[in-house]
Amino acid sequence: MSKKYKNTVLPGITIEGTASDGKCVARWNGQVVFVEGVAPGDVADIRIVRKKKTYLEGVPEKFLHKSEIRTSPFCDHFGVCGGCKWQHIDYQHQVEFKRQQVIDNLQRIGKVAFPEVRPIVHSPETRYFRNKLEFTFSNRRWLSHEEISTGKQLNRMGVGFHKPRQFDKIIDIDHCYLQGDPSNEIRNSIRNYAKMHDLGFYDILKKQGFLRNLIIRTTSTGEIMVVLQVGQDQPELIELLQFIDQSFPKLTSLQYVINNKGNETFFDLP
Repeated sequence: MSKKYKNTVLPGITIEGTASDGKCVARWNGQVVFVEGVAPGDVADIRIVRKKKTYLEGVPEKFLHKSEIRTSPFCDHFGVCGGCKWQHIDYQHQVEFKRQQVIDNLQRIGKVAFPEVRPIVHSPETRYFRNKLEFTFSNRRWLSHEEISTGKQLNRMGVGFHKPRQFDKIIDIDHCYLQGDPSNEIRNSIRNYAKMHDLGFYDILKKQGFLRNLIIRTTSTGEIMVVLQVGQDQPELIELLQFIDQSFPKLTSLQYVINNKGNETFFDLP
Protein backbone atom coordinates (compact mmCIF):
# COMPACT_ATOMS: atom_id res chain seq x y z
CA MET A 1 0.00 0.00 0.00
CA SER A 2 1.33 3.42 -0.89
CA LYS A 3 2.51 5.44 2.12
CA LYS A 4 0.54 8.30 0.64
CA TYR A 5 -2.70 6.61 1.73
CA LYS A 6 -1.68 4.46 4.71
CA ASN A 7 -3.82 5.35 7.73
CA THR A 8 -5.05 8.52 6.01
CA VAL A 9 -8.31 9.67 7.62
CA LEU A 10 -10.92 11.04 5.21
CA PRO A 11 -13.20 13.44 7.12
CA GLY A 12 -16.99 13.53 6.84
CA ILE A 13 -17.52 10.80 4.27
CA THR A 14 -21.15 9.95 3.42
CA ILE A 15 -21.88 6.26 2.85
CA GLU A 16 -23.88 6.06 -0.36
CA GLY A 17 -24.86 2.43 -0.79
CA THR A 18 -23.99 -1.22 -0.30
CA ALA A 19 -21.47 -3.42 -2.09
CA SER A 20 -20.57 -7.11 -2.05
CA ASP A 21 -19.10 -9.06 0.88
CA GLY A 22 -21.01 -7.01 3.46
CA LYS A 23 -19.24 -3.77 2.63
CA CYS A 24 -20.67 -0.37 1.79
CA VAL A 25 -19.50 2.14 -0.79
CA ALA A 26 -18.60 5.83 -0.68
CA ARG A 27 -16.65 8.20 -2.90
CA TRP A 28 -13.75 10.53 -2.21
CA ASN A 29 -12.09 12.76 -4.81
CA GLY A 30 -13.56 10.64 -7.58
CA GLN A 31 -12.30 7.39 -6.08
CA VAL A 32 -14.49 4.54 -4.89
CA VAL A 33 -14.03 3.66 -1.22
CA PHE A 34 -15.32 0.35 0.17
CA VAL A 35 -15.99 0.54 3.90
CA GLU A 36 -16.75 -2.15 6.47
CA GLY A 37 -18.99 -1.75 9.51
CA VAL A 38 -21.13 1.09 8.17
CA ALA A 39 -24.60 1.54 6.68
CA PRO A 40 -25.95 3.67 3.83
CA GLY A 41 -26.72 7.10 5.24
CA ASP A 42 -23.90 7.05 7.79
CA VAL A 43 -21.52 10.01 7.83
CA ALA A 44 -18.12 9.17 9.30
CA ASP A 45 -14.43 9.88 9.28
CA ILE A 46 -12.95 6.95 7.35
CA ARG A 47 -9.44 5.61 7.89
CA ILE A 48 -7.92 4.07 4.78
CA VAL A 49 -6.44 0.63 5.43
CA ARG A 50 -5.78 -0.63 1.92
CA LYS A 51 -5.22 0.78 -1.55
CA LYS A 52 -6.01 -1.17 -4.68
CA LYS A 53 -5.51 -0.19 -8.29
CA THR A 54 -9.00 1.19 -8.81
CA TYR A 55 -10.37 1.68 -5.29
CA LEU A 56 -9.61 2.22 -1.61
CA GLU A 57 -10.70 0.23 1.44
CA GLY A 58 -11.41 1.78 4.80
CA VAL A 59 -12.94 1.45 8.24
CA PRO A 60 -14.92 4.00 10.28
CA GLU A 61 -12.73 6.01 12.63
CA LYS A 62 -15.48 8.22 14.05
CA PHE A 63 -19.22 8.45 13.34
CA LEU A 64 -20.57 11.95 12.80
CA HIS A 65 -24.11 10.82 11.96
CA LYS A 66 -25.67 7.36 12.07
CA SER A 67 -28.16 6.22 9.46
CA GLU A 68 -31.84 5.84 10.28
CA ILE A 69 -31.87 2.35 8.78
CA ARG A 70 -29.51 1.04 11.44
CA THR A 71 -30.67 -1.48 14.01
CA SER A 72 -29.03 -3.07 17.06
CA PRO A 73 -27.09 -6.28 16.28
CA PHE A 74 -28.31 -9.20 18.38
CA CYS A 75 -25.11 -11.30 18.34
CA ASP A 76 -22.31 -10.70 20.84
CA HIS A 77 -19.76 -11.70 18.20
CA PHE A 78 -20.96 -9.19 15.60
CA GLY A 79 -18.23 -6.92 14.31
CA VAL A 80 -15.50 -9.47 15.00
CA CYS A 81 -16.84 -12.65 13.43
CA GLY A 82 -17.36 -12.48 9.68
CA GLY A 83 -20.40 -14.75 9.64
CA CYS A 84 -23.06 -12.02 9.68
CA LYS A 85 -22.01 -8.66 8.26
CA TRP A 86 -25.30 -6.77 7.95
CA GLN A 87 -26.91 -7.33 11.35
CA HIS A 88 -26.70 -3.58 11.98
CA ILE A 89 -28.99 -2.88 9.00
CA ASP A 90 -32.76 -3.32 9.15
CA TYR A 91 -33.84 -6.53 7.39
CA GLN A 92 -36.30 -4.76 5.08
CA HIS A 93 -33.46 -2.62 3.74
CA GLN A 94 -31.11 -5.62 3.54
CA VAL A 95 -33.55 -7.27 1.14
CA GLU A 96 -33.79 -4.15 -1.02
CA PHE A 97 -30.00 -3.77 -1.16
CA LYS A 98 -29.53 -7.42 -2.17
CA ARG A 99 -32.10 -7.07 -4.93
CA GLN A 100 -30.22 -4.05 -6.25
CA GLN A 101 -26.96 -6.00 -6.19
CA VAL A 102 -28.51 -8.64 -8.45
CA ILE A 103 -29.63 -5.95 -10.88
CA ASP A 104 -26.21 -4.24 -10.84
CA ASN A 105 -24.33 -7.50 -11.39
CA LEU A 106 -26.44 -8.45 -14.39
CA GLN A 107 -27.10 -5.07 -15.97
CA ARG A 108 -24.17 -2.80 -15.12
CA ILE A 109 -21.39 -5.40 -14.88
CA GLY A 110 -22.67 -8.26 -17.04
CA LYS A 111 -24.45 -6.07 -19.62
CA VAL A 112 -27.35 -8.54 -19.66
CA ALA A 113 -30.81 -7.40 -20.73
CA PHE A 114 -33.69 -8.91 -18.78
CA PRO A 115 -37.24 -8.10 -17.58
CA GLU A 116 -37.92 -6.18 -14.40
CA VAL A 117 -36.59 -7.94 -11.32
CA ARG A 118 -39.37 -8.81 -8.94
CA PRO A 119 -39.09 -8.01 -5.21
CA ILE A 120 -37.28 -10.59 -3.09
CA VAL A 121 -39.57 -12.82 -1.03
CA HIS A 122 -38.75 -12.21 2.62
CA SER A 123 -37.60 -15.09 4.76
CA PRO A 124 -39.90 -15.82 7.71
CA GLU A 125 -36.78 -16.49 9.79
CA THR A 126 -33.89 -14.10 10.26
CA ARG A 127 -32.21 -16.29 12.87
CA TYR A 128 -31.40 -20.01 13.02
CA PHE A 129 -32.04 -20.55 9.30
CA ARG A 130 -28.90 -22.48 8.27
CA ASN A 131 -28.88 -26.28 8.11
CA LYS A 132 -25.10 -26.71 8.07
CA LEU A 133 -22.18 -25.06 9.86
CA GLU A 134 -18.48 -25.85 9.99
CA PHE A 135 -16.39 -24.90 13.00
CA THR A 136 -12.61 -24.97 13.28
CA PHE A 137 -10.58 -25.90 16.36
CA SER A 138 -7.48 -23.84 17.05
CA ASN A 139 -4.78 -23.57 19.72
CA ARG A 140 -4.32 -19.89 18.85
CA ARG A 141 -7.75 -18.33 19.11
CA TRP A 142 -8.17 -14.62 18.41
CA LEU A 143 -7.84 -12.38 21.47
CA SER A 144 -9.73 -9.13 21.96
CA HIS A 145 -7.94 -5.90 22.89
CA GLU A 146 -9.48 -6.18 26.35
CA GLU A 147 -8.05 -9.66 26.86
CA ILE A 148 -4.60 -8.64 25.64
CA SER A 149 -4.56 -5.54 27.86
CA THR A 150 -4.95 -7.69 31.01
CA GLY A 151 -1.41 -9.02 30.50
CA LYS A 152 -2.56 -12.40 31.78
CA GLN A 153 -1.59 -15.79 30.39
CA LEU A 154 -4.81 -16.75 28.60
CA ASN A 155 -6.09 -20.08 27.35
CA ARG A 156 -5.83 -19.92 23.56
CA MET A 157 -7.96 -22.99 22.80
CA GLY A 158 -11.09 -22.17 20.82
CA VAL A 159 -13.58 -23.50 18.30
CA GLY A 160 -15.53 -21.31 15.93
CA PHE A 161 -15.09 -19.31 12.74
CA HIS A 162 -12.01 -17.89 11.05
CA LYS A 163 -11.27 -14.23 11.74
CA PRO A 164 -11.73 -12.35 8.45
CA ARG A 165 -8.38 -11.97 6.63
CA GLN A 166 -6.55 -13.85 9.40
CA PHE A 167 -6.49 -17.52 8.39
CA ASP A 168 -4.59 -18.58 11.52
CA LYS A 169 -6.98 -16.95 14.03
CA ILE A 170 -10.27 -18.47 15.18
CA ILE A 171 -13.10 -16.58 16.88
CA ASP A 172 -14.18 -18.70 19.84
CA ILE A 173 -17.96 -18.79 19.40
CA ASP A 174 -20.24 -18.97 22.42
CA HIS A 175 -23.64 -18.63 20.74
CA CYS A 176 -24.24 -18.56 16.99
CA TYR A 177 -27.61 -17.42 15.62
CA LEU A 178 -27.15 -19.06 12.22
CA GLN A 179 -28.14 -22.60 13.17
CA GLY A 180 -30.82 -23.77 15.58
CA ASP A 181 -30.62 -26.17 18.51
CA PRO A 182 -28.79 -28.27 19.39
CA SER A 183 -25.92 -26.84 17.32
CA ASN A 184 -24.61 -24.48 19.98
CA GLU A 185 -24.92 -27.06 22.73
CA ILE A 186 -23.04 -29.69 20.70
CA ARG A 187 -20.13 -27.36 19.87
CA ASN A 188 -19.81 -25.98 23.38
CA SER A 189 -20.05 -29.41 24.99
CA ILE A 190 -17.26 -30.78 22.80
CA ARG A 191 -15.06 -27.76 23.54
CA ASN A 192 -15.64 -28.06 27.29
CA TYR A 193 -14.96 -31.80 27.25
CA ALA A 194 -11.77 -31.29 25.24
CA LYS A 195 -10.45 -28.66 27.64
CA MET A 196 -11.34 -30.75 30.67
CA HIS A 197 -9.50 -33.79 29.25
CA ASP A 198 -6.59 -31.76 27.87
CA LEU A 199 -7.20 -32.78 24.25
CA GLY A 200 -5.03 -30.92 21.77
CA PHE A 201 -6.53 -28.34 19.43
CA TYR A 202 -5.11 -28.08 15.92
CA ASP A 203 -2.19 -25.76 15.17
CA ILE A 204 -2.81 -24.46 11.66
CA LEU A 205 0.70 -23.00 11.32
CA LYS A 206 2.56 -26.14 12.37
CA LYS A 207 -0.13 -28.32 10.77
CA GLN A 208 -0.35 -30.66 13.72
CA GLY A 209 -2.73 -31.42 16.54
CA PHE A 210 -5.75 -33.54 17.40
CA LEU A 211 -9.14 -31.76 17.16
CA ARG A 212 -9.44 -30.04 13.82
CA ASN A 213 -12.92 -29.43 12.44
CA LEU A 214 -16.58 -29.93 13.39
CA ILE A 215 -19.48 -30.14 10.96
CA ILE A 216 -23.07 -30.03 12.20
CA ARG A 217 -26.05 -30.59 9.91
CA THR A 218 -29.65 -30.21 11.02
CA THR A 219 -32.90 -30.71 9.11
CA SER A 220 -36.46 -29.46 9.37
CA THR A 221 -37.47 -33.06 10.13
CA GLY A 222 -35.30 -33.16 13.25
CA GLU A 223 -32.39 -35.23 11.90
CA ILE A 224 -28.91 -34.25 13.11
CA MET A 225 -25.53 -35.24 11.66
CA VAL A 226 -22.19 -34.56 13.36
CA VAL A 227 -18.85 -35.06 11.63
CA LEU A 228 -15.72 -34.65 13.75
CA GLN A 229 -12.45 -34.19 11.89
CA VAL A 230 -9.19 -34.96 13.71
CA GLY A 231 -5.61 -34.53 12.62
CA GLN A 232 -4.41 -37.84 13.97
CA ASP A 233 -5.69 -41.05 15.47
CA GLN A 234 -5.26 -41.43 19.22
CA PRO A 235 -6.94 -43.43 22.02
CA GLU A 236 -8.95 -40.45 23.31
CA LEU A 237 -10.94 -40.31 20.06
CA ILE A 238 -13.27 -43.21 20.93
CA GLU A 239 -13.93 -41.81 24.39
CA LEU A 240 -14.80 -38.42 22.88
CA LEU A 241 -17.19 -40.01 20.37
CA GLN A 242 -18.84 -41.96 23.17
CA PHE A 243 -19.27 -38.73 25.13
CA ILE A 244 -20.96 -37.05 22.15
CA ASP A 245 -23.20 -40.05 21.56
CA GLN A 246 -24.27 -40.26 25.20
CA SER A 247 -24.76 -36.51 25.58
CA PHE A 248 -26.89 -36.21 22.44
CA PRO A 249 -28.87 -39.46 22.05
CA LYS A 250 -31.07 -37.93 19.34
CA LEU A 251 -28.20 -37.71 16.85
CA THR A 252 -29.08 -39.40 13.58
CA SER A 253 -25.46 -39.77 12.46
CA LEU A 254 -22.10 -39.44 14.23
CA GLN A 255 -18.96 -39.80 12.12
CA TYR A 256 -15.27 -39.02 12.33
CA VAL A 257 -12.53 -38.39 9.77
CA ILE A 258 -8.78 -38.67 10.30
CA ASN A 259 -7.19 -36.00 8.15
CA ASN A 260 -3.44 -35.35 8.27
CA LYS A 261 -3.39 -33.30 5.07
CA GLY A 262 -2.51 -29.63 4.87
CA ASN A 263 -6.15 -28.58 4.34
CA GLU A 264 -9.53 -29.52 5.78
CA THR A 265 -11.04 -31.12 2.68
CA PHE A 266 -11.60 -34.82 3.25
CA PHE A 267 -13.63 -36.06 0.28
CA ASP A 268 -10.61 -37.92 -1.10
CA LEU A 269 -9.86 -39.71 2.18
CA PRO A 270 -10.81 -43.35 2.86
